[in-house]
Amino acid sequence: MIRWVIEATIAAERISEAYVVATKRTPKTLEEVSKVPVKVIKTDGKGYHMDLQQAILDSNLKYPVLTISADMPLLTGEYLDQVISHYWKAGKPALTVLVPIEACRRHGVDPTSLYPFEGKNYAVSGLNIVDGRKILEGEQEQEVLISDRTEVAINVNTKRDLEAAEKYLREKTDMKGV
Repeated sequence: MIRWVIEATIAAERISEAYVVATKRTPKTLEEVSKVPVKVIKTDGKGYHMDLQQAILDSNLKYPVLTISADMPLLTGEYLDQVISHYWKAGKPALTVLVPIEACRRHGVDPTSLYPFEGKNYAVSGLNIVDGRKILEGEQEQEVLISDRTEVAINVNTKRDLEAAEKYLREKTDMKGV
């Protein structure tokens, strides 16, 4: 699945470099990413946010950093470019992409991580932008992009989510043959 995410970053016109953050606890990830043109940043494995912070600091990334969970197999370079454009237009140090819960369920996915925004819960997509210069300042002022696009609605966390992604890809492939 991580290869699909990497392919999306390579296809994006607005992404200049791709990095993968991994730990010694993820040897299969390290093996898989050694086959593609990305820079690998090894972290201590203290949790998502701590590892992200460590990766940004250790690599001296003093600019906006797009972070993507590796469990989003439907991402495209085009969609990533749209998110990045939205970020620059918003003019805030951070951006998070949230998905209406109904959009996830429409595709057979049950969100595992929710985020309250303006009185309503949304699914966390796993797609964010943070300003590397402000990574030690705690939560950054952020733009919230609500998206019901399939690219972010299908985030694979369970076997059922994987089945939903596979079904979507089969249907999309079948439609191309029509």
